[in-house]
Amino acid sequence: MALVIIGTGLAGYNLAREWRKLNPTDELVIITRDDGRNYSKPMLSTGYTKGKTADQLAMQTAAQMAEQLKADIRTFASVSAIDATAKTITVDGAVLAYDKLVLALGADPFQPPLAGDGLARVYTVNDLLDYAKFQQAAAGKKNVIVIGGGLIGCEYANDLSNGGYSVQLIEPVGRVLPALLPTMASHAVGSALEGLGVTFHFGVSVQAVYNEGEGVRAVLSDGKEISGDIVLSAIGLRPRIALAKEAGLTVNRGVVVNRLLATSQPDIYALGDCAEVDGLVLPYVLPLMAGARALAKTLSGQASPISYAAMPVQVKTPVCPVVVAPAFPHMQGEWLLDAQDGNSVKALYKNSDGVLLGFALTGTFAGDAALKAELGKLVPAWLV
Repeated sequence: MALVIIGTGLAGYNLAREWRKLNPTDELVIITRDDGRNYSKPMLSTGYTKGKTADQLAMQTAAQMAEQLKADIRTFASVSAIDATAKTITVDGAVLAYDKLVLALGADPFQPPLAGDGLARVYTVNDLLDYAKFQQAAAGKKNVIVIGGGLIGCEYANDLSNGGYSVQLIEPVGRVLPALLPTMASHAVGSALEGLGVTFHFGVSVQAVYNEGEGVRAVLSDGKEISGDIVLSAIGLRPRIALAKEAGLTVNRGVVVNRLLATSQPDIYALGDCAEVDGLVLPYVLPLMAGARALAKTLSGQASPISYAAMPVQVKTPVCPVVVAPAFPHMQGEWLLDAQDGNSVKALYKNSDGVLLGFALTGTFAGDAALKAELGKLVPAWLV
């Protein structure tokens, strides 16, 4: 059997490892549009804290991964089309056949519609090559404007501050991590980041970025202007669905798959940040790892429907650690403050019957392994 995987991020490489354990001799081809180095994406937002360059964050080269996985890894390659009927893909103009195809395409950073002549100084960091470009551009600079106060923006604000940068963060909602945390926990993280030196601009968005000498000038929606050396846009991610949509696969927010991670077309599967399972798009490591293990078995003839236990999300803001089992939109309940000591918050999300549905821990509570284990056992599974 020939398995073709598109993507060499955490999803693609973890699936390849799990599948290779079960299929030691079958053909494996992995296609990537970047250099194919193996690295841990969550480490991109800890690079400055740890003093790491892009090369130091890389764990293996594509050649080393090819040898380890006994795979044909094609780097800097672009897949332009999928023919689900013929079971082929077009890679840089050449046609490649597959028996099973897995889309591990990942997600793209959301790009806000900005005006101005300074957009070349607005960066996103979504992979190792992006990290290298940003690090090179930020070398010798002092002031970074971060757009977005969600998970990615807060992690980078903490990391860049640890790296000696002065950070200004813009978030349209009036607090950090608004989609993940209740107000009391959000304020704890914001207070800790502020103590680290981060300056917040809440309730506004960036409308334009202009060149100003060697730096930039950002115009906010309230008319205020702020100056910096460079801009990092960290608004969020959007699953890559264009290739799947053009191939006739069912897409919504992500590539729609069933519990076997199978798409609407036979022998095509999707995994990781690009996949939507029962309406859930979960751009987190633990669901991705669970999906890789299950899909490897399914591709090997052992049908293994995916299920997700509650998988608390860790936000890498060491100035105020965060662990959260999020409250999803379909859950009916309210956040309750259970305990607080300074920036250490324990908040519980319960329904009207008092049943625990989620939790948020910051500061010392986030570091309490026994507490996390206890709460983790009480919250319901994300996908049964």
